[in-house]
Amino acid sequence: MTGGGAVATAKALVTMRASAVARDIDTAFERLLAVPDDPRRRLYEAMRHAAIGGGKRLRPLLVQAACDLFNISRDAALRVGLAIECIHVYSLIHDDLPAMDDDDLRRGKPTVHKAFDEAAAILAGDCLHDLAFEILADEDTHPDPFVRIELVKALALASGPAGMAGGQMMDLEAEKARFDLATVTRLQHLKTGALIAFCIEAAAIMARLPHDARTRLHGYARDIGLAFQIADDLLDVEGDADLAGKALGKDAAAGKETFVSLLGVEPARERAHMLVAQAKAHLHGYGAEADLLRAIADYIVERDR
Repeated sequence: MTGGGAVATAKALVTMRASAVARDIDTAFERLLAVPDDPRRRLYEAMRHAAIGGGKRLRPLLVQAACDLFNISRDAALRVGLAIECIHVYSLIHDDLPAMDDDDLRRGKPTVHKAFDEAAAILAGDCLHDLAFEILADEDTHPDPFVRIELVKALALASGPAGMAGGQMMDLEAEKARFDLATVTRLQHLKTGALIAFCIEAAAIMARLPHDARTRLHGYARDIGLAFQIADDLLDVEGDADLAGKALGKDAAAGKETFVSLLGVEPARERAHMLVAQAKAHLHGYGAEADLLRAIADYIVERDR
């Protein structure tokens, strides 16, 4: 199969599975965020505004793909994917606030603080953060309490100061300092890569895979995390704001260093493709059960949003 044919096949597989995952995630949010008939109504409406509809749902899809390796049930994979999506959506709500990136548009609609107000946005983010751990701690996610507590700990590490939130702080500091390539790579390993890594790690945890048997999966997650961010940096320069559903070119306007500003457009693109090849090499030894993970790696660098 030609390179173009392989990419088209990967895109078709990812699109099909992602559509199913997105429907399941939206259905789960509809149920979990049913609007109460009391003064909390506005809070729930703000959470629903951010969580339901739109978005690539890449992280829940990655959980499903990693769970395919170990024949983990779709229901368990969906619950873990829902938890990680709660964290992701909370981070977007807070990232869009005036004190951080001050964005007006997210997923093609007004950001939460624009559609509601800043207080509602802060509380909506807080509650989605809490909901993630409520989901993971519930026995419906996994019958083994030791597995559940390992999932909770892993997500806490991935989303806290040693993970996403730490990377967000570095990203704010990037507006006031000049970062070299090593520092930008570290920033993105934390801000973007840590949550992506959790998606893969969660499947290994649920499969009770020994830590020393997770090395290849860690390598896959690390490489696609960086490839994803490089693709985002390229879209920020070359992308279509209507397709992206958000403002583009803000990093350059803020004077932030990115993979594209440090490497150049074509070298950055080449590095992304190299990382995808490395990621797929880490899956050597797996068969058809890893096809979706391979397809996601290809899709990450070819997407238009």
